[in-house]
Amino acid sequence: MLFLRSFMILFLSCLTIRINLCFAGIPSSLKTLSIDGHFNFEEVYHAAKDFGNRYSFLPLAVLHPKSVSDIATTVKHIWQMGSRSELTVAARGHGHSLQGQAQAHRGVVINMESLQGPKMKVHTANFPYVDVSGGELWINILRESLKHGLAPKSWTDYLHLTVGGTLSNAGISGQAFRHGPQISNVHQLEVVTGKGEVVNCSKKQNSDLFYSVLGGLGQFGIITRARISLEPAPELVKWIRVLYTDFTTFARDQEKLISGESTFDYIEGFVIINRTGLLNNWRSSFNPQDPVQASQFKSDGRTLFCLELAKYFNPEEMAVVNQEIKSSLSRLNHIPSTLFLSEVPYIEFLDRVHISEIKLRSKGLWEVPHPWLNLLIPRSKIDSFAQEVFGNILTDTSNGPILIYPVNKSKWDNRTSVVIPEEDVFYLVAFLSSAVTSSTGSDGLDHILIQNKRILEYCEIARLGVKQYLPHYYTQGQWQAHFGPQWEVFVQRKSTYDPLAILAPGQRIFQKAIAYS
Repeated sequence: MLFLRSFMILFLSCLTIRINLCFAGIPSSLKTLSIDGHFNFEEVYHAAKDFGNRYSFLPLAVLHPKSVSDIATTVKHIWQMGSRSELTVAARGHGHSLQGQAQAHRGVVINMESLQGPKMKVHTANFPYVDVSGGELWINILRESLKHGLAPKSWTDYLHLTVGGTLSNAGISGQAFRHGPQISNVHQLEVVTGKGEVVNCSKKQNSDLFYSVLGGLGQFGIITRARISLEPAPELVKWIRVLYTDFTTFARDQEKLISGESTFDYIEGFVIINRTGLLNNWRSSFNPQDPVQASQFKSDGRTLFCLELAKYFNPEEMAVVNQEIKSSLSRLNHIPSTLFLSEVPYIEFLDRVHISEIKLRSKGLWEVPHPWLNLLIPRSKIDSFAQEVFGNILTDTSNGPILIYPVNKSKWDNRTSVVIPEEDVFYLVAFLSSAVTSSTGSDGLDHILIQNKRILEYCEIARLGVKQYLPHYYTQGQWQAHFGPQWEVFVQRKSTYDPLAILAPGQRIFQKAIAYS
């Protein structure tokens, strides 16, 4: 018995030494790579942080690439090391992941914002587009394209995100009912696969990789360049909010607006439960033209639903646009005294969340835990969901805004990797909570997580057919359930483009197999 115990201790010690020697050799092997940028092995702490502020996994190194070749060289090197290396690779954009998805424990994090490729180029022909780096921020694309009187068609609510980051998920905002998500507005991609190959792909060229990567959660390749569709940009926006007391009426009006040729260019909504400050939350600073009227409206502790609309226009169209808006609003069933209007420049409307970010940062309220929950809910189940969640589970909306709005499935491409509900119309419901770090009350992290869990459990028990957007699961079985019939294709694509499971380990979908012998 003593001999056996001594043997096991010796065996484990040797194994530990072998593993540690393996890790000790990794930095030196990376240092030998011929790249234009550089690795940093000391200052890696920022790469273990993200917007969610809940997970922190230290990488071994951070690559600051100056070229696509730097990324390809690094990934290919790790691919060639095979399963004897534990190294994995995560592409990090602006750090807005919620649960460590862009982190790589003891791996390599690629700082995509360092990537210097060909300069952003706007093409202004009959079908305008812009070629951009995967590490470019959407706000910069907006500013550059506006110089040519153009802009991308589909957005996220927050523009200080990278192209590669949003295209790896979907990219949804109030324009999605008409144009689909951002992944529906891409012509071409340049991708570095899990084998370190640089591949150009589109609907006609290497199409399987193209559709795999879009909404693919970083599992099949790192987006290093993208060609984004553009349209003529307006100068101004009529920004409108109206209130409802009845959810069914609110939802039917939203659905009416997204069907057919809507007057409006942007349609969202949010829920207000038992709170004041009806027209504002941290997402935006909405200043109505009649602030006195707005301030006089009281919710009296009721649950209210706010429909948020935007109409894009140019100054010479003012009279026509005003008439169109008046006509469209007359067909809605909101509380008549709750029509609030604002008029702002186009760029100010699109960048509305950043204005609020600056205010929150100044108060130290931005870098807090964000236990967000984003759900895609079939239209036929939205009333049941609202009744249970807004009627029983939630008692207020003081922890952050709750967005809710419908989109048309016909604007999504089912060849991409993103998972959505089966029905022709489905809702995005986003619980955008911020937690107070030290609190044990209703604004504390534990309370919000329990609330999120109750919402998910209800969806499962009631069999609502809900899918998570920006999904997060702990086991492969849970991921398999999330993907459903798409799982087999997802696994096949993984084995084709990243067979060693090197890429995006923070998603926790696949685990790299390590050979210790």
